[in-house]
Amino acid sequence: KQIEHAASSLTPSEREAFFRSLDDSDLAFHARAAGLLRAALALPEDVRGKFITSLEAPEDLKKQVAALLKTSPSPEIDNRGNLKLMSALKPTETFMLSMKLSFFAGIILSFPLLLMFLLQFVLPGLHSHERKVMWPAMAVGFGLFIAGVLFSYFIVLPRALEFFYEWSGSLGVSNDWRIGEYISFATQFTLLFGLSFETPVIVMVLVKLGLLTYETMSRTRSYAIVAIFVAAAILTPTPDVFTLTLMAAPMIVLYEICIWLAWLDRRKNRRAEEEEARERAEREALWEARQAERGAEDEETTDAEETEESGDDGWKPEDEPRYDYPDVSSETEPNPYPDEDPGQSPKP
Repeated sequence: KQIEHAASSLTPSEREAFFRSLDDSDLAFHARAAGLLRAALALPEDVRGKFITSLEAPEDLKKQVAALLKTSPSPEIDNRGNLKLMSALKPTETFMLSMKLSFFAGIILSFPLLLMFLLQFVLPGLHSHERKVMWPAMAVGFGLFIAGVLFSYFIVLPRALEFFYEWSGSLGVSNDWRIGEYISFATQFTLLFGLSFETPVIVMVLVKLGLLTYETMSRTRSYAIVAIFVAAAILTPTPDVFTLTLMAAPMIVLYEICIWLAWLDRRKNRRAEEEEARERAEREALWEARQAERGAEDEETTDAEETEESGDDGWKPEDEPRYDYPDVSSETEPNPYPDEDPGQSPKP
């Protein structure tokens, strides 16, 4: 831009000699394009194309000027809304900004370690099922934090800066932003977006611990939306409605996703409970059958033991075999003294 401004005051022959004296051919090419672009911007929009096509210039130079007209570049802001020229009003401002950027970059890079140290402090006081929930939550939380930072930096922040720049221009106010204010706004904006993306992690941890249910989230959706807008108004570095909406809209979408995830988790838990109840009923039926069989065996064993203790080997009187003995009660017993009268007493 400075080269083109210096060449604009020269005659055509002097201008050509000036451009030939430049060692960098690309620099001379862009300086020529800048001069033609400035001349085209001074014309109405409907005749700019005719002006470019009527130029006696190389085709690559015409294409470059046409591309610049299409993107409408600004010396202060490009097509993505990134600022190019800003001012520092203090001698130490740029140095302190470098320190601030290093601090915020350290927070982003060390975020997983910060979460791990926090969990190491909290985990000893939790139950086993609560510990199983915390470790996956840490991994998902770090991923969502990085996603929020990248989403803010590459998508939301350029559009927000472009909106503010054009809004000031529409009011006839020139933008002369300080580098310190810009860096503070950008870093706070991206970090707060990253923290706002942690909403699903907090909600799902409460759901897993049984402190929050799908029914409660669905019933209190309107209150949650109001709370999200209030939180966005507090967290955003500027009080304007546009920035507030840019932060609140993703949080509302994430909250709706949390409601669906809670519903899926409830359905999964119900299916698991039904399967567990069915398996428990089958185990109880099998246990009762085994107990019945074992009770019958125990009764037979008890009867056998009682029989052995009483000496009863199963004998019954009717089982004794009968024998026919001769009847000797009617026969006369033989006399041991045959010479004597049976009616007399035996001699001594």
